Amino acid sequence: MWFIFALTTFFAWGAADLFYKKGNENDEKYTHLKTSIVVGLVMGATAIVTMLAKGIDYDPKNLLIYHPVSFMYILSMTIGYFGLRYLELSISSPIQNASGAVSCILLILVLHKLPDTLSLIAVALITLGVVLLGVFEKDKNRKKEKGIIAFFFPIIYCIIDSLGTFFDGYYLDDINTTPLVNVTEDNFEDVANISYQFTFLIVAILLIIFLKIKREPLKPSAQKNRLFAAVFETAGQLTYVYALSGKAVIAAPVIASYCVGSVVLARIFLKEKLPAKEYISVLLVFLGIILLGIIEGISG
Repeated sequence: MWFIFALTTFFAWGAADLFYKKGNENDEKYTHLKTSIVVGLVMGATAIVTMLAKGIDYDPKNLLIYHPVSFMYILSMTIGYFGLRYLELSISSPIQNASGAVSCILLILVLHKLPDTLSLIAVALITLGVVLLGVFEKDKNRKKEKGIIAFFFPIIYCIIDSLGTFFDGYYLDDINTTPLVNVTEDNFEDVANISYQFTFLIVAILLIIFLKIKREPLKPSAQKNRLFAAVFETAGQLTYVYALSGKAVIAAPVIASYCVGSVVLARIFLKEKLPAKEYISVLLVFLGIILLGIIEGISG
């Protein structure tokens, strides 16, 4: 079953990326905020279902305690949605999924902890691939200032998301050291996730108010692609945990390479076609991500 869950996560997150791209309308000023609203509403509904299904007695104080991590995740996702307006999914998805490389660099810079040789090779591959993509995008979009600037949004996403993951370790490393309150060994990870999802719901409500003030329409009938993206995103989160509870050494690299699915789907449904040199750069990023996934699986 763990392998089925791993494949489900792979396809769910790949499909989520596809619908995120389809849901981003270039002629809408606040399209990225509308995507965040739909995702936040789905996240909030998922949190309520989780609490009821697992009988979790959630303490609202954890919203405040966990909000620094939640904020980083939500901010990174919104920035990623904005970048999708101007950048091909085939490029943005691999870069955003390279957050493991940034986490590795943070270990070196902040904790002065030197990773193993394979991790350093993986980071080098990812870094080289991203740098080359940046050079090629600059050449390709020399006359499109927004296109060049947009290239940096998935990089910013990657950095902020990595910071969220980095600090998440402080909250979830050990039940005895977690700052979360009224939690048990069995539910403190669920409590952290519920806190994140409820925070996303609050942000969604605030964004709805913002759009109302701006008199920007938010028609439910126009949110189909965004809704599909949010559902696939949430489904992938649910199956991710079960996938890693089996043979993590195999499941981790399968899941880590889900951006391969994003690129394939973008080629099929969005008719994206990159120059050969950009596909080579994307391949370097893929190889680095898969290598980091294998290392994570072995250590996990």
